[in-house]
Amino acid sequence: MTDSNQRRRRVTLADIARACGVSSATVSLVLSGNPAVAAKTRRLVETELRRQGYVYNRSAANLRRKVSTSVALVINDLSNPFVAEFASGVDEALAEAGCVMLLGSSGESIERQRAVLSSLLEHNPAGVILTPAEGTSVADLSPVVGLHTPLLLFNRQVPQSRWDYLGADNVAGARMATEHLLAQGHTRIAFFGGHRDSSSCRQRLEGYTAALKAAGITPEPRWIVECAPTRLQAATATAALFARDPAPTAAVTYNDAVALGLMMGLRARNIAPGREFALTGFDDIPEAAATVPALTTLATAPRALGRQAVGMVMASRPVDAKPRNTIAPVQLVPRESSLSFTRTLESPTPAKPTKARATRGSRPGGSTA
Repeated sequence: MTDSNQRRRRVTLADIARACGVSSATVSLVLSGNPAVAAKTRRLVETELRRQGYVYNRSAANLRRKVSTSVALVINDLSNPFVAEFASGVDEALAEAGCVMLLGSSGESIERQRAVLSSLLEHNPAGVILTPAEGTSVADLSPVVGLHTPLLLFNRQVPQSRWDYLGADNVAGARMATEHLLAQGHTRIAFFGGHRDSSSCRQRLEGYTAALKAAGITPEPRWIVECAPTRLQAATATAALFARDPAPTAAVTYNDAVALGLMMGLRARNIAPGREFALTGFDDIPEAAATVPALTTLATAPRALGRQAVGMVMASRPVDAKPRNTIAPVQLVPRESSLSFTRTLESPTPAKPTKARATRGSRPGGSTA
């Protein structure tokens, strides 16, 4: 064997054992931190490990021991602050358990999701926490995940799946937000952002619709505006709210990122968020309290949900156990974006091309609520 081939060859346990005059089993015990190895022998082995540049193959060791020190987290959007808070909670809980997080992102692509899952599962994680890409089906996941890897779906459900689920109470949250806007005197309330391919969007839309119907209001289809749940897409889609008159005076948005994007879109139309158009978010990301006006939103405690997700995915349960459907409560946090509306019922100002009509107390079509 040439010198170059020797340098390229992976150093093995047998190489270390031969150099130290001990068995491969002894080297393995040193690597696993077993206290049964004498201190002198341990120092000898550790010195040789460093000298030869041995790289510990933890995945192979985990397979031999039938344990894992990692959990895979696959999310749909790395740029979402809610996701970042959730991932921080996952990482904190895993660190306390002596484990590490394997992170991947689908970017809302089912094909990318499949590739990321396949790659991460090669590391034999103890479980997988997944926020599914929009439109994910059981058929997209089953061939990749198999039957024996614990899988927890987070924030989005997969129709007809048999996996555990953890998510915020989307229906109740959106209903609370809508009822809050109704209580401020709004009757022309839009639902803005998200795609109905996402279960969380459908659930929030359900809560919004239920609150309006309970108030005797039929939501206008044109006031339900879909867009990608990002600031830029929300800002671009803002014009759809004002395409026809009468325009809505308030909006329940899909999440905080959409709400912040809508604020940008409103300002571009010379409409003051909070004072001339009321809106609510969902998630209560740190920026929600710091923006101007401060954003009324639904607090979901994503960091706590991350810690809860780790506990669920690492819990020892039979393969055929009934799936758990865990719905976490949310809390309305009223702030200036929905509490400082200034228009009055008297003498409503006709809508201008660049200004939203913001008359309170009338239903679509001009009838009194």
